[in-house]
Amino acid sequence: MEFIDLKAQYQAARPGIDARIQAVLDHGQYIMGPEVAELETRLAAYTGARHCITVSSGTEALLVSLMALGVRPGDEVITTPFSFIATAEAIVLLGAVPVFADIDPASCNIDPGLIEGRITPRTRAIMPVSLYGQPADMDEINAIATRHGLAVVEDAAQSFGATYRGRKSCNLSTIGCTSFFPSKPLGCYGDGGAIFTSDAGLAQAMREIRVHGQSRRYVHTRVGVGGRMDTLQCAIVLAKLERFEWELAQRARVAAAYDAMFSGRLGMVGRGRDRSSVFAQYTVVVDERERVQSVLHAAGIPTAVHYPVPIHMQPAYAGLSAEGGCPVAVAMAARVLSLPMGPYLDPAAATEVAATLLQAVGEPLPGGADLLEATAP
Repeated sequence: MEFIDLKAQYQAARPGIDARIQAVLDHGQYIMGPEVAELETRLAAYTGARHCITVSSGTEALLVSLMALGVRPGDEVITTPFSFIATAEAIVLLGAVPVFADIDPASCNIDPGLIEGRITPRTRAIMPVSLYGQPADMDEINAIATRHGLAVVEDAAQSFGATYRGRKSCNLSTIGCTSFFPSKPLGCYGDGGAIFTSDAGLAQAMREIRVHGQSRRYVHTRVGVGGRMDTLQCAIVLAKLERFEWELAQRARVAAAYDAMFSGRLGMVGRGRDRSSVFAQYTVVVDERERVQSVLHAAGIPTAVHYPVPIHMQPAYAGLSAEGGCPVAVAMAARVLSLPMGPYLDPAAATEVAATLLQAVGEPLPGGADLLEATAP
């Protein structure tokens, strides 16, 4: 069993992907070819944002965004300690300081009630993460930012396609950033990312920054990076967009079946009724995680932990500001467990995952909670 079956996804979308790749090979514009602008137009329309700027990775998206906002050494950016390291890494690379606010134990997203107490005169931005595919409490976070004159950068590396109160993730704040890492709900076959904003000035700054700060060829008006997403990867994402909504529906069906089997029997990461998740991961909460993982692995079921060590406890980030030690993030890091998830997960295999997990934690199996067959159009 695959944790996420990228091979099956490729086979399902192969004609479109191969045709898109061949078109790039034929025209030979591997950097900033026509597919780059096409993808940016399509993604902007999908999210409702006025501008989309593709970049070489989700990490680069965060870095370029902070550079466009003018974040400098000594500035502070409030964020969550419970995320992939890139969230804090982009801040530190600019000489700025990540200031951690603990998470909500229900959603594992940053707790907006703890943000305002972390703001200081040096704070420049708030960077919530839409973890596991579900947007954070963006309206509450935006309201705090407005009161204090701060920008909000949504780290939506895991949540492209999700909705929040009728709006798309990546178009919920000053700037939204996503990743096209292969395992993401919308991924390429190398690396890539995108930045979204409706601020024309920020969009222009980010377009220049991603090409070494050039306003036009060999005229460098600002410090930049080599952060372009290559044309082949843009072509692959364009091909995958054709099946994206169907794939999201299949992810939701698998998640609903997991929910039905686990409800009342097992701890799950909570989801708000006013938002959707794209289930970049389907994550449960268990005790004795290592023992449970060993039972699943013995049955041939892969698992993952996102994330076992909070950022403020990582050696490279020790000593950064984390008021009270972020005890909720520490506790959840010891208990979260992600299960196989994806649009091509076989229904019988998903049922086996759920049944094996319930047996491992000593819970009875529910009756009649079989997965519906997921058939492609």
